[in-house]
Amino acid sequence: MSLTTEPGRRSWLLRLVIAFSFAQGAVSMARPAVSYRALSLGADERAIGVIAGVYALLPLFAAVPLGRRTDHGRCAPLLPVGVVLIAGGCALSGTAHSLAALAAWSGVMGLGHLSFVIGAQSIVARQSAPAEQDRNFGHFTIGASLGQLIGPIVAGALIGGPRLASTSAFALVVAAVVAAVSFTSLWRIEHARTGTGAAAPAGPRVPVGRILRTRGVPGGIFISLAVLSATDILTAYLPVVGEHRGIAPSVVGLLLSVRAAATIACRLVMTPMLRWLGRAALLATTCLVAGVVCAGVALPVPVWGLGLMLAVLGFCLGVGQPLSMTTVVQAAPDDARSTALALRLTGNRLGQVAAPAAAGLVAGVAGVAAPFLMLGALLVGAAGVGMRGGGGSSGEGFFPQPAPSRNGAPPRTPLLKRRRG
Repeated sequence: MSLTTEPGRRSWLLRLVIAFSFAQGAVSMARPAVSYRALSLGADERAIGVIAGVYALLPLFAAVPLGRRTDHGRCAPLLPVGVVLIAGGCALSGTAHSLAALAAWSGVMGLGHLSFVIGAQSIVARQSAPAEQDRNFGHFTIGASLGQLIGPIVAGALIGGPRLASTSAFALVVAAVVAAVSFTSLWRIEHARTGTGAAAPAGPRVPVGRILRTRGVPGGIFISLAVLSATDILTAYLPVVGEHRGIAPSVVGLLLSVRAAATIACRLVMTPMLRWLGRAALLATTCLVAGVVCAGVALPVPVWGLGLMLAVLGFCLGVGQPLSMTTVVQAAPDDARSTALALRLTGNRLGQVAAPAAAGLVAGVAGVAAPFLMLGALLVGAAGVGMRGGGGSSGEGFFPQPAPSRNGAPPRTPLLKRRRG
């Protein structure tokens, strides 16, 4: 499958995927390393949950302003800013000697990741024709999956032994270097377009309330929140589960990478799955299966069984992020697509704040496996949103599939436009 969309400008998506792979790889190395460093500093399950939540706290307030800025300006400047913040947050987390400092630098890392993702997603939305968005967002998120595949393996190889504090600090410094490699792929990613791909001209801002009331946006945000919360808690809490079950950090890193590899496999076959099931049914089915399997992680299964569960979980979780991006972009007003994507990311970060805090509370009361039961319930709820959305007259509800135009390219959700008008 080609990562290109326009002759003469054939490499922007490929280079964006490469840059995202390194940026996400750095974050995926740093998240379990932060958990292990916190454990070495005396953190308990509640403290791990708080630190994981702080990672999302600054982005929670910054997403919408960044999206507003991007709707009427260039997207590319957010990418190097994000890389600098990711690299700085990783490096300074490695030098932190208190839980408060570790949480603060984790928040800086999260802000950098948000900046990079808003800029990158907006570039994909702006430079892709409507008929290409499912495919291009799927390819874009392969970059995240590659980072999530390699990052935990490297972190697991670097962390371990009796010197947990020093090895986790070293892993965080290496993560900073990995993030800096993203700079090599950030040249000339954004180019001028006309028509539907162009930046909206400056004008009255679309109210946030109107965007959130647009059919398709709330369902996409909620499913994205549930899927990302599951991925995030899995990354933060599987090291804790490993410590309690006597699983070595290198094995934990391998298990997390199995999940990421399954996510890549899912995104490589997403187009035929969409043709077979449609967007709503695919989202509902995968969320339901993921919820059941995520709850199963709480069981005291052997390592091979845990690996099998994580493979199934990774495959199912791979659907939610790219399809929720397309859903939100195609449902939102033309002059507020970056803001709508930012609202989706705000929902993600809200989940990343609330879910770790709730997971830490549940783990402190009911044990370290209990957060996975909570996440299972959240994913089953997301499946319910998808099922309810599928009952509309269009057959897609929250996730409409527009009819093809005469030239074979689907228009931008005319059903939504008729209902809004």
